[in-house]
Amino acid sequence: MSTRAIPAAVDHRLHPWSWLFVLLQQLRQFLLPLVALLVFGNRGDRDELVGHLVTLGVVVALVGTAVLQYLTYRYRIGNDGLSIRSGILARNRREIPFARIHNVTVHQNVLHRLFGVAELRLESAGGDKPEAQMRVLRLDQALALEQLIRHRGHAPQAMPDAIPQPAPAPDVLLALPAGELVRLGLVSNRALVVLAAAFGAGYQMFPRQVVEGFIEQQGRQVFGYASSLQLGSWTTAATVSVGLVFALAVMRLLSIGLALLQYHDFRLSEGDGRLTVERGLLTRVRASAAPRRIQAWTLREGLLHRLFGRRSLRIDIASGSPQDEHGRALKELVPIGRPETCDALINHVLPAVQWPPMQWQPVVTSSWWRLCLPALLLVLLASGLASLRFGAWGLLPLLWLPWSAFKAHRQVLRMGWSVDGHCVALRGGWWNRWWRMAELDKLQALQLRRSPLDRWLGTATLTLDTAGAGAGPALQLQFLPEAEARAVVARLSRALARRKLRW
Repeated sequence: MSTRAIPAAVDHRLHPWSWLFVLLQQLRQFLLPLVALLVFGNRGDRDELVGHLVTLGVVVALVGTAVLQYLTYRYRIGNDGLSIRSGILARNRREIPFARIHNVTVHQNVLHRLFGVAELRLESAGGDKPEAQMRVLRLDQALALEQLIRHRGHAPQAMPDAIPQPAPAPDVLLALPAGELVRLGLVSNRALVVLAAAFGAGYQMFPRQVVEGFIEQQGRQVFGYASSLQLGSWTTAATVSVGLVFALAVMRLLSIGLALLQYHDFRLSEGDGRLTVERGLLTRVRASAAPRRIQAWTLREGLLHRLFGRRSLRIDIASGSPQDEHGRALKELVPIGRPETCDALINHVLPAVQWPPMQWQPVVTSSWWRLCLPALLLVLLASGLASLRFGAWGLLPLLWLPWSAFKAHRQVLRMGWSVDGHCVALRGGWWNRWWRMAELDKLQALQLRRSPLDRWLGTATLTLDTAGAGAGPALQLQFLPEAEARAVVARLSRALARRKLRW
């Protein structure tokens, strides 16, 4: 798609329909209170007209606020950055250098496509909120501004109707066909997350008595119908098993549908020194970031992943929040892919790093019991309380302890770490396996901790800190002998003293 260059040194407005999208965003935040006021606020002896007038007043206030935000929002493109003026009563001016923008996201849902617009989101290092969130721009303006940021503000200025020379086509590093998206739906629990969120929203929207009454009524109907059939114990067990299998199949089908919607036409490309991910069927998301902004890499492999011979690859970037709304930040480089594909991508982006490491250093195997110690204390407490209420049947939670010990032992056998001249890597997990890696140039601090248990056993834990790497497993080297831990700290401290922090 061709884009028009945006004139510099001129104040620009958002799209004339931007107030509508701001209003829709505000209505989403106030939807539950408004619905509760309309549906449940007018019950009793109060006049219904008063409730409707209050609701109308709130809507009018939201519309007025959205229009005023559009009228007072301006942005200007400079040689080295972006200047944004906003505010209704308190006027704000924000200067954002292009070189400080780490992540650029172009977001388009169905309504955006209908109006030919897009939302642009700019993030810098370490912020929980974006530096700028432009709702909304014309699609060609959003793409032109994204391209300008890619070139760090050095793109030549042009007249509004001038069309710049087309940029070289980016190299596509990964594209996911429909078959891979089906596998992604099978190995994920997206449907369960959506249903849990819908249940939580319904529980908040309606009074608790209404929700509990509905659940109780449906439960009575189900048990009443089952009792009328007069099924035997084996028939009842078989029926329940079939029902569970059917529910699991429906959940997996729903997960496949969600994966097809969210990751349709997934493409990971490289161009202009940035990695770009495009995905989505109804809502189209385009997010990009420079490889030097990546703080840590995480590979994950669950049981179902291993059955299909697949893994996932995620990254942490020093921008935005780990709980990014709608998943619009650049996080997933490979939602699902073969292990060799993930390894090849890491080696491509980080040619100086040897991945996977040639050798993993094991941890002290005899420390396996420390992983199941929290479960042991919890189970003993739960069993003690339950036995007071249910007698011998309350000791059933103790059956969990053998499994917990077995799992902890298997986890310690898989735990390992590696430190070389370029990166530090860790691995862990057993049922759900993971690998975690960060370049030495991205490390900010080292922390050596020794708990009372560590001092008793002569071990230590080394924690590594990077900017923005908080979405995956902690960068911790656990159960190291004290002398070995101090030697690793000294080695890394010397390496960090010679290196410049890159983010």
